Amino acid sequence: MKKILLSLSALLILAFQLISAQTLPYEQEVKSLSAKIDSVGWSAGGTVFTGSSTIRMWKDLGADFPEHPLINTGFGGSQAKDLQRFLYPLVLRFEPSRVFIYEGDNDIWADVSAQEIIHTFEDILSRIHLANPQTEIYLIGAKPSPSRWEKASSYQEFNKQLKDLSIRKEKVTFVDTWAALTDAEGQPRPELYLKDQLHLNDEGYLIWKDIFRPYFD
Repeated sequence: MKKILLSLSALLILAFQLISAQTLPYEQEVKSLSAKIDSVGWSAGGTVFTGSSTIRMWKDLGADFPEHPLINTGFGGSQAKDLQRFLYPLVLRFEPSRVFIYEGDNDIWADVSAQEIIHTFEDILSRIHLANPQTEIYLIGAKPSPSRWEKASSYQEFNKQLKDLSIRKEKVTFVDTWAALTDAEGQPRPELYLKDQLHLNDEGYLIWKDIFRPYFD
């Protein structure tokens, strides 16, 4: 009996370790990111850019808008539910006046329905506005990545629903990035992406800089 109990205890410990291992990467990344931001220092009332790796890899974000206090909390290859989980350390605690969110790209690729993503966004928006009803929120539409072009119609449907959500909500604006990253025939422009044809290169981020500039003027 004692051996059985010990075996059960060992299995429970192993199961706990496996569960921890599954959730640890983003937890550790968020903790490290938070510590890095705190070490530099920040002030309430600034602008937060958050979301998946497209935001995380915007290395010149601060330099592109030097006149505005910006905090970049992009993390991993995250999905909307990941941001929902880490909303306080990545957004709420900074008491921002503006929040730009890029999520949904990885969700659609992972076959999460647009409806489910929008449902998650609704909770995110509610929590941000519960903390401060005056916060301006910008929902960034999914970009047209060549490596994910097979799901272009799914991304366009998601963008439509995201735009519709922004229309229904106060203090919420949709930011379209699709048109500027496609050519005259509506095809993606490979020259704006890294070799993986998923993430933007410097030229691609220059276009994003132009897209976002009006929201700071």
